[in-house]
Amino acid sequence: MTYRIRNILIAVGLALVAMLLTLFYVSNYKRSVQKSTSGVPVYVAVKDLTQGTPGSEIVKSHELRVETVQQRDVVPGAISSPSDVAGLILSAPIYAGEQVTLRRFSAVSAQGIRAQLKGTLRAVQVAGDPNQLLAGTLQAGDHVDIVANLRTDAQSSQTATKIVLRDLLVLTPPTDPSVGKVSTGGTSNSVILAVTDTQVQRLFYVMKNADWTLELRPVVGAVDSPDRIDTLNTVLGGGR
Repeated sequence: MTYRIRNILIAVGLALVAMLLTLFYVSNYKRSVQKSTSGVPVYVAVKDLTQGTPGSEIVKSHELRVETVQQRDVVPGAISSPSDVAGLILSAPIYAGEQVTLRRFSAVSAQGIRAQLKGTLRAVQVAGDPNQLLAGTLQAGDHVDIVANLRTDAQSSQTATKIVLRDLLVLTPPTDPSVGKVSTGGTSNSVILAVTDTQVQRLFYVMKNADWTLELRPVVGAVDSPDRIDTLNTVLGGGR
């Protein structure tokens, strides 16, 4: 084989390699383009969703719908199922038609008390002594009633006792006196309760005008007896 023929064969071989590499690149590029333009299902918001909305409520209210977009238009973190956000809470607004992404949600525990408030519920901090607040017993998530002893009128020394509020959620319990130092003053500790915007009026009146205490409700199967008012006469009469 002459020197000239060998050079020609080498040139032809290099040309073939270059052609194969070009074909491989073009083929991969076409597949990439086809993938980016193919339809992909995503979930979008049916209406504006406000910060603080639980994911479970969004799913239950059917506030998500499926739309098809091109692969290249899928937002990072886009959910593949409504169940992806069922146990989370919305930490930033999502607007109608916008893709739903996990980046707009956070764990419920990260939101603290705010995550447990919605609608007419409000958080109120109530101060009292350890006995009134069941300090060392109450835990977050417990439910309590409030028992109050009130004067029957401004000019009388007569009083009446009644359960004035029932089934209030404990958001933050008082400090356990066996763990931390608790003052001996009348407002040595406090508890944060969830009450409605109308219950808070009765609660505030009781805090300012009555002797009161919290009572812990059963965790399971709590039942309320009929409402009643106790006075000196009913107590001495054995409840009659």
